[in-house]
Amino acid sequence: MELGEVLGEVGRHPAKLVEITGGEPLEQEEVYPLMTSLLDSGYTVMLETGGHVRIDRVPAPVIKIIDIKCPDSHEGHTVCWENIDLASPHDEFKFVVASPGDYAWSKRIWSERLSGRPNTVLFSPSHEDLAPADLARWILDDGLPVRLQLQIHKYIWGPEVRGA
Repeated sequence: MELGEVLGEVGRHPAKLVEITGGEPLEQEEVYPLMTSLLDSGYTVMLETGGHVRIDRVPAPVIKIIDIKCPDSHEGHTVCWENIDLASPHDEFKFVVASPGDYAWSKRIWSERLSGRPNTVLFSPSHEDLAPADLARWILDDGLPVRLQLQIHKYIWGPEVRGA
């Protein structure tokens, strides 16, 4: 879709919050003028990013949810660690946890790199790999100041559905 078409489609809905996600938005050059246009039109804009692309070109008002890939994802080597320092206080960091090992690793990364920052930190159970109750129990038992986040779209539309 062209930029004008996207803005027209967004404008058909009364919501003033737009979240950009899917694949890796920052690998698509068109996302930068889209974010700027949405902000200029009065929208609150959120961006879900896989965390392997630097966020320094994202407009400052955009709320970035930056994934920090855990070891079980087999993508942990792709994390752009500079994004931690590039993040604004309103940005968030997300860990998708698939196992006790991922949890221990995430807890260590939170302690070493994020605990002194004002950012919200999300721990999300990998939908088919870890029961939400288990992750919730670990977070509570350790007293971690993180937020449990479920991949709610997978509960509503199913784990295989895209673009719903």
